[in-house]
Amino acid sequence: MNKPRFSSRPFFPVVVATVVLLITTLACAGSTNAPPTGGDAPPATAPVPAVNPTAMDVTAQPAMPEKRYLKLEFPPQIRAGDSDIVRLTLEVDDKGNIVPTAEVDGNIVTGEVIEIPNLYETHHVIAEARFDIAGLEVRPTELISAPITQGQTAVFYWSIRPNEVGIYRGTIWLYLRFVDKSNAEESQKTVSAQIVEIEAVNILGLPTNLARSTGVVGSIVGTIIGFPFFEDILKFILRKRSK
Repeated sequence: MNKPRFSSRPFFPVVVATVVLLITTLACAGSTNAPPTGGDAPPATAPVPAVNPTAMDVTAQPAMPEKRYLKLEFPPQIRAGDSDIVRLTLEVDDKGNIVPTAEVDGNIVTGEVIEIPNLYETHHVIAEARFDIAGLEVRPTELISAPITQGQTAVFYWSIRPNEVGIYRGTIWLYLRFVDKSNAEESQKTVSAQIVEIEAVNILGLPTNLARSTGVVGSIVGTIIGFPFFEDILKFILRKRSK
């Protein structure tokens, strides 16, 4: 009895088809994962960093301004030819009270509270003052300055001398100059402008108007006394009255 023969030919197409399908699948998978060879590449997406609330930059708040008391002392009246002192003081004032105008030893004292930006850590702070007044000799005439630090008092002095009788009005200016410690940049701020009125009197201490009136009267009397025959005329009038 003959054994049945099994032919392997029917299985060959199946094997070939399976191999072709496997190669096609692998090729498709490779083309999907590989980067493109042409055109612009898609932009890479950067990872988003985690936000730390404690590491955020917070703008620093400005420092509280420093309150200071500005006091001006000057003589309201001075004799012509004499000299006197005008003083301006910039001192620390913790309470912020404004003292009313007072008179000390014949001088007028005025005061006001001013605020200075607290920039001492980052800037050099310099107080500058100038006394502008016409017709009066003032020393020094130029701008004078004094560096100040927190809590430090600055004092300015001027010597004044009137040569003629009259009323003199002027202005005392106070500025603040800030110099940056890092780059030396400068800025200036006007703090105060105070009006000063000083009257110069004659040697007898008479005010201007009274001195002028007295001078006019004296001139008239001197003219009459120096008139020729004034004594004879006066005697004639007296004889007439006695009769």
